[in-house]
Amino acid sequence: MFFLVKSLPVVRLSLQRSFSRVPSAPVLGARSNRPRWTRWVTVALTASAFAAVTTKRSDESSPLLLEHEADLGTPSSRLSKKSFMPLSTGIGRAPTATEPQLPEERAVLTRAPAVPPPVARRHAVHLIAEINTTVDMLLLDKTNRYEMWTFNGSVPGPFIRARVGDVLEVRFANQDKNGIGHNIDFHCVTGPGGGAPALYAEEGQTRVGTFKLLHPGLFVYHCSAEPVASHIANGMYGLVLVEPEEGLPPADREYYVMQNEFYTEPAVSGERNVLEYSYANGLKEDPSHVVFNGRVGALTERPLRSNQGERVRIYFGNIGPNLVSSFHVIGAIFDKVYREGDLISPPARSVQTTIVPAGGAAVVEIVTSVPGNFTLLDHSIFRMEKGCIGFLKVSGANPRTDIYAAREPLNNCPNCKLHS
Repeated sequence: MFFLVKSLPVVRLSLQRSFSRVPSAPVLGARSNRPRWTRWVTVALTASAFAAVTTKRSDESSPLLLEHEADLGTPSSRLSKKSFMPLSTGIGRAPTATEPQLPEERAVLTRAPAVPPPVARRHAVHLIAEINTTVDMLLLDKTNRYEMWTFNGSVPGPFIRARVGDVLEVRFANQDKNGIGHNIDFHCVTGPGGGAPALYAEEGQTRVGTFKLLHPGLFVYHCSAEPVASHIANGMYGLVLVEPEEGLPPADREYYVMQNEFYTEPAVSGERNVLEYSYANGLKEDPSHVVFNGRVGALTERPLRSNQGERVRIYFGNIGPNLVSSFHVIGAIFDKVYREGDLISPPARSVQTTIVPAGGAAVVEIVTSVPGNFTLLDHSIFRMEKGCIGFLKVSGANPRTDIYAAREPLNNCPNCKLHS
């Protein structure tokens, strides 16, 4: 508009010179003595000049272009002629998640603590993941069962591994026999609801959504159907790893660990050894259980394992739904920590404990220099009494007395839960 307003006096001056011999009206509103045809020529020339100004398209010199450039947030040095379009046609159409055509590949889905193999390819694919939701009566602790809402029959749900630039196609089937509607909110998805509106399905329905993965990192996914807290608290969550283009540095072993809380009370029916969900306890943020991988004992009865001298990478997620995790491994220092699932920034080094918020994730790496038992826990230590504990057992013949030595044989305290 600045260019237009500035140019109009030039047009006016040119017209005045062209018709300088035609006297102008001395008083505003007075009748002009100019011939009528000169007035029509003036109007036509003014309209022509206006059209010429508004269609000026030079990238380098057009003030009109620079004004719109500020709206687009694009430096002028990066703006090509094709970048500028008349406002009536918009700024262009973003490609859909299926453009361009990509080779199809089926996602390898694993149950915790297993992780799919690293992505070896260096190109994007159309990655297809089939996920369903069911209701299953599963063991919560040694004596009690609990009706869990699951993805693919497990809590947490399957681990999905992809690469930045992939198009993730999710085929979501709701097989919930209780008739409850579900969806999936992927924290790795750019767009409304993290994909939830595209995937909402009632019982017996299947929904499909395609989502281009624009950012590398370790991300949570969960059901976000109302009431969201209840769907999460009952077990509907998992992790997605989106590797950067160059992939990740090699590790000898990789594990999938996820922390969550359960809010329970005895079954109203009085059935023995059955617990039910308590919405009231969830509101009070008073969990009966805080666990790794969906139940008490998941990582003590079947501990993670490694050989001495290996690099162990743990993909750790915390779904909450309420508590922040202070993730710690007793007897180990995290050699690398990719905080909050950030795989772009350099990792933190030599970290003792890392904070993982509800709905967040982190990647930690340990070098197992010394053999023995190492304890995974939330260092909000009373949560250990509610089940939040696991073990990493490192096998090896070299005691490495240069690193760890005792004059007497090792002796754990009686009834020790931490160092078994």
